[in-house]
Amino acid sequence: MTTEHTPHPRIAERAKAGPHTTKDEHIGFNGRFAILITNSVGTMWCAYAFALLALISLPEAIKAGTAALVAWIAQTFLQLVLLSVIMVGQKVSAAASDKQALQTYKDAEALLKIQDDVHRLIKVNNDLTAQIHAATCKVPAPAKTAAAPKKPAAKPKAAARRR
Repeated sequence: MTTEHTPHPRIAERAKAGPHTTKDEHIGFNGRFAILITNSVGTMWCAYAFALLALISLPEAIKAGTAALVAWIAQTFLQLVLLSVIMVGQKVSAAASDKQALQTYKDAEALLKIQDDVHRLIKVNNDLTAQIHAATCKVPAPAKTAAAPKKPAAKPKAAARRR
């Protein structure tokens, strides 16, 4: 097993690119134009303006009767006002999503840093363990003394009786 740590290439890619947010999605003329309209219509001020515009035709809808009033509510007021309100909600959700993505990105970066620190600590630990092992193995072995020739082992008496 090798103790050499090689960071994954994706780490360098992440450092260059940074977190991906909704701002990164607006490409080309059509994208910029769509965002311009969305940012204009998707405001509460636009919702208030649409509500005022719809209220201009309310007296005529009331005079025309119940069916015309229901049609005015469904086709005029709700569509005009809710369009902008929903767009505002989408912008708020997208901003919250971008914040969450950025936080997740920062957390991942911190974990990658911790992982690199752990790899460095493992290398230091392995080096120190190798030094300790080398230091403990350098104790001189006991000197060999001239030993008397070994005698063949005698058979136990119990084994000799059985034969």
